[in-house]
Amino acid sequence: MKALIAVLPGDGIGPEVVREGVRVLQAVAQRHGHDFTLVEADFGGVAIEATGEPLPQATLDLCLKSDAILLGAIGGPKWSAPDAKARPETGLLRLRKELAVYANLRPVAVHPALRSASTIRPEILEGVDLVFVRELTGGIYFGAKTRDATTASDLCSYSVAEVERVTRVAARLAQARRGKLTSIDTSNVLETSRLWRETVTRLMKAEFPDVTVEHALVDSAAMHLIRRPADYDVIVTENMFGDILTDEASMLAGSLGVSPSASLGDGTRGLYEPIHGSAPDIAGKGIANPVGTILSVALLLRHSLGLEAEAKEIEGAVYRALDAGLRTADIASVEVNGGKSVSTSEAGDVILRQLASA
Repeated sequence: MKALIAVLPGDGIGPEVVREGVRVLQAVAQRHGHDFTLVEADFGGVAIEATGEPLPQATLDLCLKSDAILLGAIGGPKWSAPDAKARPETGLLRLRKELAVYANLRPVAVHPALRSASTIRPEILEGVDLVFVRELTGGIYFGAKTRDATTASDLCSYSVAEVERVTRVAARLAQARRGKLTSIDTSNVLETSRLWRETVTRLMKAEFPDVTVEHALVDSAAMHLIRRPADYDVIVTENMFGDILTDEASMLAGSLGVSPSASLGDGTRGLYEPIHGSAPDIAGKGIANPVGTILSVALLLRHSLGLEAEAKEIEGAVYRALDAGLRTADIASVEVNGGKSVSTSEAGDVILRQLASA
């Protein structure tokens, strides 16, 4: 297979973890005879430094002609001042909009070897295997904004069409899994959530009668994600709720560093990234966990390139590495080999060896 993949290392630890993801992509290409062209471009804070814009036109053009995009992380204190003229996050919001990737998939599965890395009791984590589908291009992050000396506002709005399309993605995923969909809203307070609940209810009854649907308020869902996480299968929710809840859910798996994500639209092109941030406090130290990025590469192969077998090979290599004792600093507290941790590149080496032996 031939594919053009845009590589956006970004800021902070982004270049460090993306480097390992690229190594895995190259190994898969060599192993299976694929022709992957990987083209790197500036994005985020580094792009602001180079061009004054977080998403330069050349980077956007590359992404729009690529089959998939691999992203590290963006942002940092250097670009977060209240009076900053350009922010990395605005580039990310624009990129999602330009790519029309409206459904963000964030799988959360607790690997047995990492149960003790979570602060949740091991028996609560038994059987946890869920997927969030977060609406990605609507809601309060994209609404009209106002600001004066004493007030500020951010408009949250959703259309029926926006809710329908992300619900269909979640429902199809539920059909392929355990047949259960949970929709999260705040319909007791917000009009957007009332529209959301009404739309989900109608659509699921008309198009997906074989999927069991439940509705939950966001505050209750936040509690039950910790109290009974194994009860969830597929969860669909709006942009801001999804942003918050997926970070909460990632801690079930023990660390932000092990969680991947895929942002998808109507076609096959997608944006793939670990859910963690740029972690400027550890940037350059070589201790960041590349597992989330490498698992994002597996999602890239599955969803954008249709290479299911290769995706499973990567996931298997990661899981075997964890079983064998692979630990980076964020999960070093899990007592394996005395709790000794490895560097980012050493973690990549271990996973590549497991991949080669598959």
